[in-house]
Amino acid sequence: MTRVLLSTYGTRGDVEPLVALGVELRALGVAVRMCTPPDEEFTDRLAGLGIEPVPAGPPVRALMSAAAPPTPAELTRYRTELLETQFDVLPAAASGCAALVAAGLAQVAARSVAEAAGIRYVYVTYAAVNLPSPHHAPPPRPGWPEPADADNAARWALDAERVNEQFREPLNTHRAALGLSPVVDVRGHVCSDRPWLAADPLLGPPPPGLPVVRTGAWTLPDERPLPEDLAEFLAAGPPPVYVGFGSIIPAPDIARWAVEACRARGYRVLVSRGWADLAVDGGFAIGDVNHQSLFAKLAAVVHHGGAGTTQTAARAGVPQVVVPIRLADNPYWAGQVAAHGTGVALDGPTPESLSAAFDVALAPETRVRAKALGERMRADGAKVAARRLLDELR
Repeated sequence: MTRVLLSTYGTRGDVEPLVALGVELRALGVAVRMCTPPDEEFTDRLAGLGIEPVPAGPPVRALMSAAAPPTPAELTRYRTELLETQFDVLPAAASGCAALVAAGLAQVAARSVAEAAGIRYVYVTYAAVNLPSPHHAPPPRPGWPEPADADNAARWALDAERVNEQFREPLNTHRAALGLSPVVDVRGHVCSDRPWLAADPLLGPPPPGLPVVRTGAWTLPDERPLPEDLAEFLAAGPPPVYVGFGSIIPAPDIARWAVEACRARGYRVLVSRGWADLAVDGGFAIGDVNHQSLFAKLAAVVHHGGAGTTQTAARAGVPQVVVPIRLADNPYWAGQVAAHGTGVALDGPTPESLSAAFDVALAPETRVRAKALGERMRADGAKVAARRLLDELR
């Protein structure tokens, strides 16, 4: 039986697309192992789907929920330790596998492990902004200040320097121990010559000239019914507005401002607790629920700009107010929503700017555009990717 190793490190937004790929691979008769953070919600989910979990690295929820963000020095140590953990865990996990699929730049050891094992390596990203291009700047990376007054080429060059400073020496030490030649450009090495792009081709297409394999976004159909109390709340009045920030800890007042702006316009509000355990007066609090079912029943979605939430809301045809955290691809997805006219991107929100954003997002013409985009989007990206990978292995 063909066996494949999937590997990522991050929050649910990093893990869930690979879970979708794993489920589709299993449907094609492939055995699947998956490296994720050791958080119980990840390992339990994988085991329930017949995917062999391989915990690697520290729990990510504790890191995201820390009272204060880590310092640059702490981030440097954390990244180095994660690299060491990957070289400790991945070789055994890759044993007997025909391919290793790695998601995210943090998977620095993955390609070297695949090379040493003589197996296929695939790097996947969930947003084109993570790949070098003169058409966009690098995404913000924790602990690395963004340069001022620099063009995209200069920003990408500085990004490569920083990645090399962080990882090249320890990476090449491990490669030498494996009998592999040294790497000069760590970022290019990890991303490979032809990375896979698991993003919706309408909402997040690659810029011109970017050499990628386009599969579409990797999503898994969610069959869970909505909780009874939530279903009753939805049935008791007009469509509400959803406010939630997933695994991100938002600025203290954003959720409250959003609820106040909604209620001032006569809208009911759902507040997703998320990893921040949000609780806002005037909002109906919910936990982890089926967003695919819920979002189609809403007036608008207010969120942080994660790839999964953005694309789920877009497929549901619901307007969005995106308040991106300056982290990874969040600002990119906010910009994509604004560019399509299906919502508003709000950088540095105030009560006044958030109120104005709701006026745009809740306007009838915004809903018309959001519905039209949603009707054109596809949800078979994981199936496409699984078939392609299996065809390549054959």
